Amino acid sequence: MEFELDRTQMNSYDTRMDTTLLREETLEMIVPDACPDILRVVETDGKVVLTRKEAMDGRVELAGLFKLSVLYVPDGESGMRHLDAVIPFTCAAEGNGISPTCTVVACARLCKADTRAINPRKILVRSEAAVDVTVFVPQGEAICSRVAGDGEGGVEQLTETREVYLTACVQEKPFPLSDDIALSASKPAALELLKSRVSLNRGDSKIIGNKLIFKGSANVTILYRGEDNGIYASSAELPFSQIMEVAGVAEDAECDLTLALTGAECTLNPEDDGRTVSVSIEALAQAVVRETRVLDVLVDAYSTKEPLNVEWESCSTQSRLDRGIRSQNVREVWEVPGTIREITDCRLTVGQITRAQEGEKLVLTAQAEIQTLALNEEGELFAFQHPVNVPCSLELPEGCVCSCQCEGSGEVYAAPTAAGVEVRFTLDFRYCAMAHHQLTALCALEPGEARSESGKQPSLVLRMLEQGERLWDVAKAYGTTIADIISANELEDASAAVGRLLLIPRKR
Repeated sequence: MEFELDRTQMNSYDTRMDTTLLREETLEMIVPDACPDILRVVETDGKVVLTRKEAMDGRVELAGLFKLSVLYVPDGESGMRHLDAVIPFTCAAEGNGISPTCTVVACARLCKADTRAINPRKILVRSEAAVDVTVFVPQGEAICSRVAGDGEGGVEQLTETREVYLTACVQEKPFPLSDDIALSASKPAALELLKSRVSLNRGDSKIIGNKLIFKGSANVTILYRGEDNGIYASSAELPFSQIMEVAGVAEDAECDLTLALTGAECTLNPEDDGRTVSVSIEALAQAVVRETRVLDVLVDAYSTKEPLNVEWESCSTQSRLDRGIRSQNVREVWEVPGTIREITDCRLTVGQITRAQEGEKLVLTAQAEIQTLALNEEGELFAFQHPVNVPCSLELPEGCVCSCQCEGSGEVYAAPTAAGVEVRFTLDFRYCAMAHHQLTALCALEPGEARSESGKQPSLVLRMLEQGERLWDVAKAYGTTIADIISANELEDASAAVGRLLLIPRKR
């Protein structure tokens, strides 16, 4: 007879790549005729926008733009000036199992930027980006849960309950964000925007039905030259709320949201006499939804009436070890050349995150850098950088898989001190740690050849369970059932069989 197996379809996504790519670009640039000569380059700042992400056969490719502002002191003129530099970049990584059916989650950020004046009319701009990229491939596993119609054929089956932690949905949604930022009325009106920075910050998220509702904000920082040729800073927070479709997940599923900047423009509003700045932002929200599912898995079967041929198969599954946000507060004081009168601007950038296993601890280390723009006692504007390695220790065993995103939380505090500059900031490590397991289930069941039994077989057997042996193993070995053994020995349940001499009835 043929045996039909009931199967549970388990659709999910497998991670084929999770890495950070570093990309450096340089650009030689001629100072436009409308701009004065360069006396001294002060600082280079800006943002990185992601314009393309694509999975191909055996590789993933990404493209974007460095949108930079070069601040410089003009020769023979007062006040600060700036040059805009746009530098395109592409980066790629190869990996097994990557194909056009994969989904790519990516985010690019500026790590470093600096400019060297070759002569008063020519500069060399160098910039470096870190691109976090994760590649997911859709997969489907059919896990056998039971033998259909098991009453026929005297089939006994062993079913176990297993928890699996899987990536159930990977979805994205582009959205725009625009507003006007009013500059402080207590400061002079703006003559020229010198630079702008945009950072996207995630907020609360919640799944309701098949919708993911998420909130966040865009933090915009602007440096401008006022009518009095002074340098002024302004910042604003632009909140947003969005809805994204997510299918096939429970409302208590866990969502990791990645926000990528895909476009950003800040311009002075010509109709408001230098008092407002128009901001236009393009963003891409990328959601990775994970959840724990409980499966009934058929791990063994036999028949009390006839021999059976049984086949098993294994598939890779994951369990959730830990997930959360670990905040690291950093305070440092470092020396700087000269004496600082005032801090004008301060930025935090985060590069690569390295991982090192130290016994039962996984140490994540973020390579951060603080860049500060300051005025000295003579009123001259200058910039200085300071690298900082920020460790984060997690209680995780060796061999686990840990995905992590690191970003600044809140404002960066910087103030002059007698010893130099004191800087305080907070880094949030958002992590999800998982362990790999092999799930083995029965995949085929068919009648086997009848065994020839020589000699007369006893109808009753007396024996005890050996170390690590289950009542199931004994029942299978003697072609009987657990229920018959419990009944013959007047046991309450299978656990009462441990340590007892058992009477094993055999099927005739």
